[in-house]
Amino acid sequence: MYERILVPLDGSAGAEEILPFVERIAGPAGAEVCLVRVVEPVSAVAALGAGGVVGPDALFLRQLEAKKYLADVAHRLEARGLRVRTVLGLGTPATEIGETARAEKADLIAMTTHGLTGVRRALFGSVAEAVLRAASVPVLMIRMTAPLPASMEAAR
Repeated sequence: MYERILVPLDGSAGAEEILPFVERIAGPAGAEVCLVRVVEPVSAVAALGAGGVVGPDALFLRQLEAKKYLADVAHRLEARGLRVRTVLGLGTPATEIGETARAEKADLIAMTTHGLTGVRRALFGSVAEAVLRAASVPVLMIRMTAPLPASMEAAR
């Protein structure tokens, strides 16, 4: 049914909660799983928070960490018999996920959502919602059960 499933990951255990569902879909169909991780450039706000000093290697180091993370997840899925590719994006997550889905000719996007509502969603935005609204292919979305990151928990 599906030939290529795009799976956006942010490095969290919560985002990986989609993987058992993807395995159940991709395995029997022989679909390729395309893991994508988007690294956001260092924003002016983050630079100010770091005392205005952000070394030129900061983005490079974040990209290296993201590549290693994707390789680790890919290795785990390949060990379970899945065909896996990885893509590292740079930019705004929702935009990059949509562009990657088009470029990779994905016919399904599978991801988790924090399930934030109200003020918390307004403060933190919703990558999942933006992807869902812009997607031209079906989106399988599950609400993550892992605890929220401390930065989001503080907004409660």
